[in-house]
This record gives sequence, C-alpha cells and structure tokens, in this order.
Amino acid sequence: MERKSLIKKFDKQANKYNKRRKNDSAYRFRERIFQDVEGKVLEVGIGSGLNFPFYNKDVELTGVDFSGEMMKVAQLAAKEFPFKATFIKEDVESVKFNESIFDTIVSSTTLCAYQNPVIVLNNFQKWCKPGGKILMMEHGISTNKPLSWLQKSLDLGIKICRVPPGQKY
Repeated sequence: MERKSLIKKFDKQANKYNKRRKNDSAYRFRERIFQDVEGKVLEVGIGSGLNFPFYNKDVELTGVDFSGEMMKVAQLAAKEFPFKATFIKEDVESVKFNESIFDTIVSSTTLCAYQNPVIVLNNFQKWCKPGGKILMMEHGISTNKPLSWLQKSLDLGIKICRVPPGQKY
C-alpha cells in the first residue's frame, strides 16, 4: 500500500483505535509483553496509546507515529498517565536517533506497515542501549484458510514480513 494512502487510512481510524483503548482484545498479551518496559523508552507506531497502561511513572516515553490523527489521540491519552511523554510525528523508516539512546524499544503490530522492516529492525538494534530491551507484539495471516481469506479480503493491512537471505536482522 502506498505510504500516503496508508497514513490516510490510519488517520481515518484514529477514533476507532481510541475506543479500543478502553476495550482492547489484546490487553492480556500487551500486559505480558510490556510489563518490563523501563527507563528511556521509544514506542514506534504509538497509535492511540494502547500500551500506556503498562508503563510505570518512571518511564521517559518518546512516541513516534506517521499518522497525525493517531498522534493527537495518543497525546490526549498520555495525560491520563504519570509518565513523561514526548511525541514525534514522523515515519519510523525515516526518523533519526543517536545510537544506544533507549533502554527499551516497544513495537506492537507495526511491522506490517513498513516498506522495509529489516532496516527498521536494524535501527532498533542501533537505537537500543547495550543490555536494553526490544519488546515486540506482532500479528500475521492466520493459518486457518477461511480466516486468512477473510483477513485478506477485509484489507486489514496485514502481511508477513520475511527477512531476505543475507540481511542483517
């Protein structure tokens, strides 16, 4: 999907994602995966802030998203939580950070939106401090044929990202 149309799609869905904050079907998975978030945190594709409930007050959060509408929703949501937050409206594939700057990097259901996920994953490695954590929760096409057909027909923006042979990550 072309980048501009993908951004437009997420802009349109921002309110729907905001409603999911109150009733997220993946809450139990998020809780298990993101309970160890600490220190200086980068959350890529921050969306509506679905992971905010799992961040403690000592976290210093930097949130990145290419959707301006999602960013607005996340900024409002962050006011409900005690941690310090900074937001950057930028595509994760083009944003620049110094090396070894984050203690934790969080990515949940974002890999399918990247044109080159290998570069993004390599950047995660560069941006994360030695001994830091890269915490990810991803999704893909179901192995159940009727369900996978439904996923594809609904254009859920889901694709399987494979690392080509010889790539770093």
